[in-house]
Amino acid sequence: MPREDLPQIGLGTYSDDNREQWRNNVRTALDVGFRHIDTAQVYENEEYVGEGIRQSSVARDDVWLSTKTVHHDVPSDAEQVPAAIDGCLDRLGVDTVDLLYVHWPSGVYDHEAVLPAYDDAYEAGKTRNVGLSNFTSNLLDEAMDVLDAPLYAHQAEMHPLLPQRDLVAHAQKHDYTFVAYSPLAKGEVFDVPEIVDVAEKHDATPAQVSLAWILSHDNVAAIPKASSREHMTQNLTALDLNLDEEDITLIDSIERRHRVIDADHGPWNWEDDTLLG
Repeated sequence: MPREDLPQIGLGTYSDDNREQWRNNVRTALDVGFRHIDTAQVYENEEYVGEGIRQSSVARDDVWLSTKTVHHDVPSDAEQVPAAIDGCLDRLGVDTVDLLYVHWPSGVYDHEAVLPAYDDAYEAGKTRNVGLSNFTSNLLDEAMDVLDAPLYAHQAEMHPLLPQRDLVAHAQKHDYTFVAYSPLAKGEVFDVPEIVDVAEKHDATPAQVSLAWILSHDNVAAIPKASSREHMTQNLTALDLNLDEEDITLIDSIERRHRVIDADHGPWNWEDDTLLG
């Protein structure tokens, strides 16, 4: 199970346009029961995410808020990382976040130059927890050796077409949470025969089955993106869907492997089959 306090299903908030929508989307998500909201500096929507939380009837203390900085295009210099962290807080309109991620181990990222700024933010109470995103197992080990703060979470793409077995095993071994983004593979899981069969068996949607499969793994949470109340509610009720061993075995047997997020700015070859889970 995920570590204490981090809700198993959260709301992913990335979009490449209409960023203002996340003001209403976040407010709607909190209204239907979400308590985990995920954003990032590079999403350019932190301002609207923060407004959505403040406009909600849910108390800030009841919302797990995560953001990320240090991407391949922000900030432009490792010395600017503390200011970038402060910028995230300012745009969100908060004094602290529950989880602050290093977004990509690329661009200005150097473990010895960047991670001390995250330790400083942790010590100063600007974040309650420190996370990493889109790291390989080797880079996770390297970062854990440098960080003084405990690693709370690692976020990366995961879905039935990209099971990330090595990264999930790493999270379980070191007792932190793996947070799965793009858990529905941008809708590609909806037409996978094995997932459709399980969905029909349980009178559920393929989205709910995919999320339930992800959450069947120890130490794993998911942050599906949704903009309608209906889809948000469906995603959240995946928590109540219990897949049996036969279901999980069938989904695990899917041979197709596909990554939906372009990661050509990473320091490794994402097309390498060894990194496809």
